[in-house]
Amino acid sequence: MNFPFYIARRYLKSASKNNAINIINGIASVGIIVGAMALFVVLSVFSGLKHFSLSFSNDFDPDLKVSSTLGKSFFISPDQESKIKKITGISASSKIIEERVLFVFNGKEQVTYLKGVDSLFSKVNDVKKIMFQGEWLDPNSSQVVVGNGVSQKLSMGLFDFNNPFEVFVPKPGRGTIESAEQAFNKFTLAPVGIYAISEDLDDKFVFADLGLTQALLEYKPSQVSAIEIKLAPKASESNIKSQLEVIFNQKITVKNRAQLNASLYKMLNTENIAVYLIFTLVIIVALFNLVGALIMMILDKKGNLKTLYNLGTEVSALRKIFLLQGTLLSILGGAFGLFLGIIIVLIQQKFQLVKITENLAYPVVFSMQNVVVVLGTIILLGFIASVIASSRVTRKLLE
Repeated sequence: MNFPFYIARRYLKSASKNNAINIINGIASVGIIVGAMALFVVLSVFSGLKHFSLSFSNDFDPDLKVSSTLGKSFFISPDQESKIKKITGISASSKIIEERVLFVFNGKEQVTYLKGVDSLFSKVNDVKKIMFQGEWLDPNSSQVVVGNGVSQKLSMGLFDFNNPFEVFVPKPGRGTIESAEQAFNKFTLAPVGIYAISEDLDDKFVFADLGLTQALLEYKPSQVSAIEIKLAPKASESNIKSQLEVIFNQKITVKNRAQLNASLYKMLNTENIAVYLIFTLVIIVALFNLVGALIMMILDKKGNLKTLYNLGTEVSALRKIFLLQGTLLSILGGAFGLFLGIIIVLIQQKFQLVKITENLAYPVVFSMQNVVVVLGTIILLGFIASVIASSRVTRKLLE
């Protein structure tokens, strides 16, 4: 057995004759355990909050979205549609049009996006999951589904035949405008459903039939704003992107869900890193106790170290004893703290004891990535602390 490791393990198990050193060692151990437990719990909570925040956009955004790089819209031919359907890994695709327009209801106005969707949109996005009231629109009709935020701002309900829900779409073209009829295409819509996702998204869209939207915008039948795509399980995203770019001759941009919500992902990742750094700083402060405990142990075992040195043990080997002792203490304390943290997270997942509101529990996610991050952080910082403390073992101390 390795000599320094054998001695380090003996020192770790045995109590010192000096009670003060035992207390310092106990405080250092508790600091490591609590630090590891707290870091894992907090990272699990933020993973849960990230998953909870992204769940709203995940219910609404497609796996991939194809849009034009040259303008608001592009043309898709029947041949290109056929090629898209033949791509392995694409479960469904839907043509859409998005344009910011004016809606009027009972004297109130709201500017938001009109989103024209085809009959395949419900296969790309789970529309049943987002419906709050009413039903989804029928293809080739004047029916629309509005956001809960839009309906509240306009004080609008469903099937209100006394007050028309009108849309005003700016006409393309140039020249002098002399009347509202020359400036806008106007149409009366029939709200049949209200969707609810989140506060921001509920104000964003009014869903309508693709053909109706193309007519209002004076688009051609093959002209669309984007194509939304649902991928099959285990599909190769990069391979599908490459094939789509070939089909459209590199004139399109393909974005995945993370790229469509780049600012949200960036904000959540930044918050996660900030919290990790803050709690790492707390662990660093706690590990000062480990440095102090190892130095006190070195002074307490000074007589034993002198004996070993006189018997021919090198100073580097004596330093290694306390380096290994501190590292072992960090590993054992980190593992035990991680074990406690995992229990807390699993209890919260199962029983939802801690709640944000009466009906909403704090979301937590158990992740092996967090396990590795916490254990790696504790071991690395514990090793650095042990290196600092073991450097106190010098030839001058032993002579």
